[in-house]
Amino acid sequence: MSWALRFHGVGNASSVELGSAMATIERDGRPWLTIDCGAEGLTAYLAHYGEAPRALFITHTHLDHVAGFERLFVDSYFDPSRCGRVRVYVPASVVPLLHQRVGDYPNALAEGGANFWDAFQVIPVGDAFWHDGVRLETFEARHHWPRTAYGLRLRGSVVWTGDTRPIPETLAVMAGEGEQVAHDCAMRGNPSHTGIADLEREYPGELLDRCILYHYVGAAEGEALRARGHRVASPGECVALAEPTAARAEPFVPEEVAPDSVPVASSSASTTSA
Repeated sequence: MSWALRFHGVGNASSVELGSAMATIERDGRPWLTIDCGAEGLTAYLAHYGEAPRALFITHTHLDHVAGFERLFVDSYFDPSRCGRVRVYVPASVVPLLHQRVGDYPNALAEGGANFWDAFQVIPVGDAFWHDGVRLETFEARHHWPRTAYGLRLRGSVVWTGDTRPIPETLAVMAGEGEQVAHDCAMRGNPSHTGIADLEREYPGELLDRCILYHYVGAAEGEALRARGHRVASPGECVALAEPTAARAEPFVPEEVAPDSVPVASSSASTTSA
């Protein structure tokens, strides 16, 4: 079994030519779990795989990370094989923010009769969740405001920081098993994003060697980051990952029960009167 991380977009909100920051964890060359759903990122996803995502993890709700949801709604709602089956894993504190951003417009369809979330299976998650029999972990990032942005860990394989300032104490644990780390980084930082000086100051060399930088501003900035000796992701790049050490379990599939085998309560059941 082979695992990989494919970058659909690597830019910040203003870097349209680089695509919105979005990636997919692949298993055996097929999409397994997609991270975020930006507009340009979704376009790149569709161009590569020829179909829309069937499972997503949402890091936070800035529009460069969720603006593709309206297209995804249309694609899923009108396809009987997908409607209500597209899994969307969302950190619990982000659920109301996601609804406010993309799901709360009156009448998802002009004709009425549809709720936006009818097209999806929304799964609020905490510190960990199961997808396709594999346990993934989440952690809080430092982006704008507490409990609004999160990263993702596939233990032993990959960590996606999401938009964040440096979080060395968190990554000491969440990237403590040799994982590749896809990290937010541009040449200059700000109160919500990491700059290269922040990264080099806050992280030990061993961790920096495992970082792949994304969310930068333009191709020239990517080259400047590479000139400092860092690995920088490009749109469409696919990075091989180690086999996860995450806990595994066989996904539960309920058995179909024939109608005539369903137990019926006996009419002679005892009752208690007051």
